[in-house]
Amino acid sequence: MAFNSVMASKDLRPILSGWPYKSGQITVRKILGHDKSIRIQMRLDLGVIQMHEKGRPDGERPHNVESLLEYHTAALEGYVSRNGTELGFELTPEECRLLREEAAMYYYRYLSLFVLEEYEPVERDTARNLRVLDLCRKFAAEPYDRFVLEQYRPYILMMNTRAKAHRALDANSNRAALAHVEAGLTAIREFYETLGQPDGYDACNEVTILKALRGMISKDIPTSPLVRLRRRLDRAVSEERYEDAAEIRDEIRKLETADDGTPG
Repeated sequence: MAFNSVMASKDLRPILSGWPYKSGQITVRKILGHDKSIRIQMRLDLGVIQMHEKGRPDGERPHNVESLLEYHTAALEGYVSRNGTELGFELTPEECRLLREEAAMYYYRYLSLFVLEEYEPVERDTARNLRVLDLCRKFAAEPYDRFVLEQYRPYILMMNTRAKAHRALDANSNRAALAHVEAGLTAIREFYETLGQPDGYDACNEVTILKALRGMISKDIPTSPLVRLRRRLDRAVSEERYEDAAEIRDEIRKLETADDGTPG
């Protein structure tokens, strides 16, 4: 009887009651932990993932530092300090495997935070996972460990870019948001060019998502009078309406003079 009582006390049904799993939909919530600190929960088909809001998502401190990434980064810095070079520093297959498992924890958290529209920690965690990819690509002892995570780089770049763009939009800075999107698209293009697969950029789903975001942001940015006049000038010239073109050029000069602060 005591055994059955213990088993019943660990049943997840009371926790999940009233919080159904919906296929194809990411369902996330915040709760208060027993220590009164915030936890993030993601609903899965067979249960729930619970994560710490800050630090390593599982709350552990490997080697008494925040994460394995921090531990290996410090080890690299110590190696360079002792040897004056990075040459010879390596990550074993086991170390790379553990770094990948740790990165997966951060993936679940930044995905949850994006659903919650908390973009600053999404930017933090995606930037952190990009550092894992960089570390493994440069220092893994085995080719498999150097490249296995690279397939996820476009996705992480996309999420990092979206977080930056949404933060800028929240601050009513559409132009900064647009600049972040352009920078993200450039980073993904450079990734495929580095692989020797430039055609991969156009077929990349992450690029499609960022271009859609760029289009949405661009619609909300008012076109400046100078841009409108230059477009009218292009049309007038292409249609051989040279008198109209001359008048438009005069208007452009007046606006440019006014922008420079030079008396007309």
